[in-house]
Amino acid sequence: MFSLEQYWNVVRGKVCVNCIDSDGEGNCRLSGHQQCAVQLYFPQILKSVLSVKSERIDPYVEALRGSVCVDCRYQSGDGTCALRQSLDCGLDRYFPLVVEAIEKARAGQKE
Repeated sequence: MFSLEQYWNVVRGKVCVNCIDSDGEGNCRLSGHQQCAVQLYFPQILKSVLSVKSERIDPYVEALRGSVCVDCRYQSGDGTCALRQSLDCGLDRYFPLVVEAIEKARAGQKE
């Protein structure tokens, strides 16, 4: 079974190198009050992704919204999120890549 760190390394190799906030080599350039939501919430993200097994992204998004987004300071009580709506949520932007990386790692460990 993969450890949290091993899953993070897989996700980092898939997501961070493609992130608009990276240096192109996967090193984050966020600074100050900004934090990478993928890294900040990774344990909860991993748990929510591993709780789902689907060919569609919708069940993964639903699990994410119910376990991570509900605790995010940017989501309002009615479930809307200004960051998601303005396409500024890195987690929302890269979530399909996160799911793909985790699912590939999960499938690989069974082989």
